[in-house]
Amino acid sequence: MSPFSQFDFFFGVLLFLLLRWLALLYNLLRFPRLRPSPTPPRPTASILVPARNEAENLRLSLPSLLGQGALEVLVLDDLSQDPTAQVARELGEGHPAFRLIQGSPPPPGWTGKNFACWQLAQEAKGEVLIFTDADVVWEEGALGALLAGLGDSPLLSALPRQEVENPSVGAVVPFVMGGLFSFLPHPLLERLRVANGQVLAFRREAYFALGGHEAVKGEVLEDVALARKAPRYRLALGTGLFRVRMYRSYGEALEGFGKNFLEIHLKNPAILWGSAFYHLALYTLPWLLGRPDLGLLGLGERLLLQAALGGPWWPALLTPLAPVLLLPIYLQALLPGKRWKGRPIV
Repeated sequence: MSPFSQFDFFFGVLLFLLLRWLALLYNLLRFPRLRPSPTPPRPTASILVPARNEAENLRLSLPSLLGQGALEVLVLDDLSQDPTAQVARELGEGHPAFRLIQGSPPPPGWTGKNFACWQLAQEAKGEVLIFTDADVVWEEGALGALLAGLGDSPLLSALPRQEVENPSVGAVVPFVMGGLFSFLPHPLLERLRVANGQVLAFRREAYFALGGHEAVKGEVLEDVALARKAPRYRLALGTGLFRVRMYRSYGEALEGFGKNFLEIHLKNPAILWGSAFYHLALYTLPWLLGRPDLGLLGLGERLLLQAALGGPWWPALLTPLAPVLLLPIYLQALLPGKRWKGRPIV
């Protein structure tokens, strides 16, 4: 690389890092945050949990859901190959709000999760339908906070705190899931209908008016697809109220992110690989090409981001490695025949 082209490259890196810092600082000040709130005396919300092979996660999450004071907590056993149904039944036994539903196989053209959520919606009685993944643990006051944040909006999506337990997962999960917070300011994220399917709250009439999960039955990013159909939508930070451990190993992260990375990048391989180069250029190459000043600028952004999102600080120290560990995930996203939890995606 000639001195001139090297200058151009590093100037570009500096510019993009400064843009990320500006987005991060804006979001630190203006991103809506959900606050703990008591559940209204008259329960109106149905908490809906699609669960496939989630026995271990339900041991942590289901008690937290049952303690929220919802009208009902419905768990759908989506043809699990582990004791999901047994664990759910044992934990929910005797609780008046709990109901276990046995799921049916997804019809052609449906993703498994979308069909599970659609079945749950058909059974739910609440005025508010809240879809939450089985690995999301709710803290006290979370339901009241969601209802207050939803207000008269048709849809609210909350961003949970991401928890990790080993370096390989810690390098990639916070990097991917937290990256939006420093990518664009909140108003642009809402305009693009960025959403997180780990916690989605709908007003019942709005959900069925837009067609529910049936309207996005083949979408891998069903959360974004639903948000784009909603006339109005809110995105809020819920890191103090919801926590999730998405993946427990790098292999799980490879399979999990690999199934939706192409969709995240608008189903365009050029954008996908452009994203890979962008992250390498900002967070890895400065260290390899003798610009530790830029490396520290990127590292500082990620340290502040981790502090803002309430997660452990140590994954931010792995920032230079994250884009390298993501390369197999980018490749996986382009391969056919992707599966999740033992089942084809569609």
